[in-house]
Amino acid sequence: MGIVGIGIDLVSIPDFAEQVDQPGTVFAETFTPGERRDASDKSSSAARHLAARWAAKEAVIKAWSGSRFAQRPVLPEDIHRDIEVVTDMWGRPRVRLSGEVAKHLADVTIHVSLTHEADTAAAVAILETT
Repeated sequence: MGIVGIGIDLVSIPDFAEQVDQPGTVFAETFTPGERRDASDKSSSAARHLAARWAAKEAVIKAWSGSRFAQRPVLPEDIHRDIEVVTDMWGRPRVRLSGEVAKHLADVTIHVSLTHEADTAAAVAILETT
């Protein structure tokens, strides 16, 4: 086993909140019903939690892209929708993959950490071969 990619992403929560529910934005179809439900169940704003999930999706994409250095990128059309952030009963995040992304990353374990403070959400993803 070894680390094959590391990704990080930061999101401005106010900017994200303005766009997240706007028709026609990239965010309209990005989040699964489970992600939206988890975010709405939290005590603070849903946009804050969705921003952290967006950062996680972007961090996974960056880690995957970095793992393919000097190789042609392989990014499916609906890549963000195929990367889902789920949590256990204690709120610990994990990435669940589906579609083409799951096929490409079948032999990889993804470690992810999310945070938000003030107006910023952030996530780090580490890809490790299994």
